[in-house]
Amino acid sequence: MTQPVISVIVAAHNQERYISRCLRSLLAQSIAREKFEIVVINDGSTDHTPSVLEEFADEIVLITNESNIGLPASLNKAIRRARAPYVVRVDADDYVNNEFLHLLHGFLRENKYMDAVACDYLLVDEQEEVLARNNCLTDPIACGIMFRTEQLIDIGLYDESFLLHEETDLRMRFLKKHTIHRLELPLYRYRRHANNSTNDAAAMEHHRQRIIEKHGEGSAQ
Repeated sequence: MTQPVISVIVAAHNQERYISRCLRSLLAQSIAREKFEIVVINDGSTDHTPSVLEEFADEIVLITNESNIGLPASLNKAIRRARAPYVVRVDADDYVNNEFLHLLHGFLRENKYMDAVACDYLLVDEQEEVLARNNCLTDPIACGIMFRTEQLIDIGLYDESFLLHEETDLRMRFLKKHTIHRLELPLYRYRRHANNSTNDAAAMEHHRQRIIEKHGEGSAQ
């Protein structure tokens, strides 16, 4: 078995509607297929997500949680399973440009002083119509950031108690020791839809307050 250079992590809970689009965009990458693995973790889905994933059985590494353990715990499980020195997260309801892996990996490979690199992203709607182009550093999201796997492990991965804002906590801990650089190309497609977890305002505020308690005032805007 060829050793991959990049591990793409996709966590899915009840994403039957979108995950096929996500995986098809990853399989269409310009980088040679043997250079990356796609690690999908099905976090206790109760819809038809498992059936959709069966269609990609030959192309993915599948981890199945019999019950829902939450996004950060699922991500940690997948990252620990990853075999590559570089890791990048793509959410199951999003998709990417076909140069996504090639450019992010090339950027990190050729710039040894860089710890991680994020790309800009397009905000799209249900029909994949573009709503906006966003700067990945001033309007950060959880995905589209390629890390050096060993550095993520070194900082302790995701705090599994943050069921929302898990990326904010991870980023803040990462930036205490490392840097995230910007690739000014919109290679990621962040889908806005009615079922986005960030639509739960009360839960978002609860975890925002926890970020403040953990990291101090001014840490969660």
